[in-house]
Amino acid sequence: MRHSLPTIPQFYVTAPQPCPYLAGRMERKLFTALQGDQAEAMNDTLSKQGFRRSQNVLYRPSCADCCACLSARIRVQDFEPSRSQRRVLNRNSHLQRHVTSAWATEDQFDLFRRYLDSRHADGGMADMDVFEFAAMIEETPVRTRVLEYIGHNANGRRQLQAVCLSDVLDDGLSLVYSFFDPEQAARSLGSYMILDHIALARQIGLPYVYLGYWVPGSPKMDYKARFSSLEVYCEGSWQPMRDPSRYSGTTHPLSVKPIAEQVAGLTLPESLSAPIAPMRPKHGK
Repeated sequence: MRHSLPTIPQFYVTAPQPCPYLAGRMERKLFTALQGDQAEAMNDTLSKQGFRRSQNVLYRPSCADCCACLSARIRVQDFEPSRSQRRVLNRNSHLQRHVTSAWATEDQFDLFRRYLDSRHADGGMADMDVFEFAAMIEETPVRTRVLEYIGHNANGRRQLQAVCLSDVLDDGLSLVYSFFDPEQAARSLGSYMILDHIALARQIGLPYVYLGYWVPGSPKMDYKARFSSLEVYCEGSWQPMRDPSRYSGTTHPLSVKPIAEQVAGLTLPESLSAPIAPMRPKHGK
C-alpha cells in the first residue's frame, strides 16, 4: 500500500512483523525515502514530528492497533543530572571524545559485533556483516557524525570503548544508534553517551537531544525515562513527560488514525508544501 502527498515525497507502510519491544504485538512503520536537495530539511522537519532516520529512510511507528512507541527528546537547557547520573559522568570522565565524519572502521565493527553478540544475539541486527555495518554508518544524505569514546585497556593502550552515530539537526542532536564494550557494562556507557550529547548540545547552542523511541512497558527502554526534562511526542505534539507509570501501552483498534489521515496531517519543509488534496490509497508493487 502506498500513500502520497500531492508533491514529493511519497510515503509507504511496511508489512506487519513481530514487535521487538512488546511481546505478542505486531509492528508496522510509515516511512519515506530521504534523498535529494531536501534531505536535511526533511530530516529536520519530520524529526520534530516523531520520525527517526535509518540510513536513507525516515520512519515512524504506525501500528494497526497500538500507539505505545513515543518519540523522546531532552530539553537541554533544563536538564539536571540525577545523583546516579553524576556518578556515571565521574566513572567515565577519563574517556576522550573523538568526532569523525560518517565513515566505518574495522575497530568500530569489531566493537559492534562484540556488543551484538553479548546483548542482542537474537535481535534483527544479529546477522549484520561488515558491509551492512558500513552501510548503516555511511549511507546518510544529512549531517551525520560518528562520536568515538576512547579509553585505555589493562595494558595502558588506547582502546575504542563506545561509539554513537548521531545526526545534527537544526534544533538538536539525534542519537541514531550507539554501542559499547559489553565488558564495560557496569560503567553505564549507554547513559554516559546521552549525558555527553547533552553537554555537547549545550556547548554548541542546540536546544534538544533526541533519544529515539520510549516504549512504556518495555524493560529495554526504561533507562530513557530516568532523564530529567524529557519530552515525548504524543497525540501530535511534544509534551513534558509525566509520571512514566501513567503512560499505557494497551492496544485498541481505534487508537491509531488511518494511514492516509496520518500522511495528510504531516508538515513538510516549506519548499515541498502544497495544499493537501483528498487522498486515495494506491497499490504499490
